[in-house]
Amino acid sequence: MSSFKTLDDIGDVAGKRVLVREDLNVPMDGARVTDDTRLRAAAPTIAELSDKGAIVLVLAHFGRPKGERHPDMSLALVTKPLGEVLGREVRFIDDCAGAEAKSAVADLQPGDIAVLENTRFIRARRRTILNSRKR
Repeated sequence: MSSFKTLDDIGDVAGKRVLVREDLNVPMDGARVTDDTRLRAAAPTIAELSDKGAIVLVLAHFGRPKGERHPDMSLALVTKPLGEVLGREVRFIDDCAGAEAKSAVADLQPGDIAVLENTRFIRARRRTILNSRKR
């Protein structure tokens, strides 16, 4: 029988960046979360890592934007509600890859929590970069 590792098994995370894949696809009414069950389910893991001094980076997708940026599918919408569930500040990073995301992550301190932008926006980001290189 195989076993899986828990947070107790991963050792000292203080000062380390920890990428946490979460399901943050919460139901919305405009810009308001109508059911925070998934946020509450994610909270114990995120809080424990933060309490242990990790730099917590939350990675998720949201909706089905088909590679296009849609403000109504931005994880910026769930960042504040996640912070409210956690009872602490959660930052939002407006990308999930590339130089801007790397720079924003570099500014984080141990114990900080940040939500990276919707991974399903990546195709739109790549298209923008490729188009700017053609100019």
